[in-house]
Amino acid sequence: MSIDLGSPAVLSPEEAEKAVLLAAPRGYCAGVDRAVVTVEKALDLYGAPVYVRKQIVHNKHVVADLESRGAVFVEELAEVPEGATVVFSAHGVSPDVHRQAEERELKTIDATCPLVTKVHHEAKRFADDDYDILLIGHEGHEEVEGTAGEAPEHIQLVQSPADVADIVVRDPKRVAWLSQTTLSVDETLETVAAIRERFPDLLDPPSDDICYATQNRQLAVKEISSTADLVIVVGSGNSSNSVRLVEVALEAGARSSYRVDDASEIDEAWLEGVSTVSVTSGASVPEELVEGVLSFLAERGYPDAQAVHSAEESLIFSLPKELRRDLKAAGRS
Repeated sequence: MSIDLGSPAVLSPEEAEKAVLLAAPRGYCAGVDRAVVTVEKALDLYGAPVYVRKQIVHNKHVVADLESRGAVFVEELAEVPEGATVVFSAHGVSPDVHRQAEERELKTIDATCPLVTKVHHEAKRFADDDYDILLIGHEGHEEVEGTAGEAPEHIQLVQSPADVADIVVRDPKRVAWLSQTTLSVDETLETVAAIRERFPDLLDPPSDDICYATQNRQLAVKEISSTADLVIVVGSGNSSNSVRLVEVALEAGARSSYRVDDASEIDEAWLEGVSTVSVTSGASVPEELVEGVLSFLAERGYPDAQAVHSAEESLIFSLPKELRRDLKAAGRS
């Protein structure tokens, strides 16, 4: 449905009355692709059922598809039979979860995104150096729970600049910050600035925690939003990065923006008086869901989409070492 013209986001008056702009990059990132392929290959290699702690990625269509193949999603390891195979989701788990798995003699495959693992390592390093760690993120998010579990006695959650006044630390000169990888770049920097105002000696992580894919997708949605009457973000409601894309689109100048799981959730009323529709998707969204939205628009008189490029992505992560070892042993590497 899309024609890759590398078009700029700004449309001239001479162009067609209706237009569809398609963000590039969008959809699957390297960490999500790795996690989904991990479950698929585990099912092929070990056979069903393969248990997965929490949603492997935050997308209901991906989860439903894997369930149809024999994956069983559980909230906690107590639901997994002893000795069974369990995959840890892309969002990461705490050391306590690893200990529980050992106690239950579970065969574990850790599909944590390597960029999340990096944040875990940073948390351990700051804790070993006896810093108070301010973790910027959303309470209850699996990634936050996993990171905080690396050093719970050192880490406190900061959800927004409004929380900064209530922060209590042991030594104002020994404070560091980390963040959930899927946050809004701009909001995170705002929170960091507020923290630094209180703690001028605030120590930054060795590299930006917000992942490349989150940053790229936010940059891409900015590119397609300033001239848009409507921005449609494809992604599930529990996907932090998808929810952020809606907010970024509105901040960038879109007249309206909505998140949908798929084309069936688009309200016809959103299209009333709309000439330019921009489309993007979160980092855990299969491309066929985007194609469904483009088909929906085409059926209502909108032309083929013009791709608007803002970054190129070529990063690929290798499969978890446990799975690679077993695939090699089975002659399937």
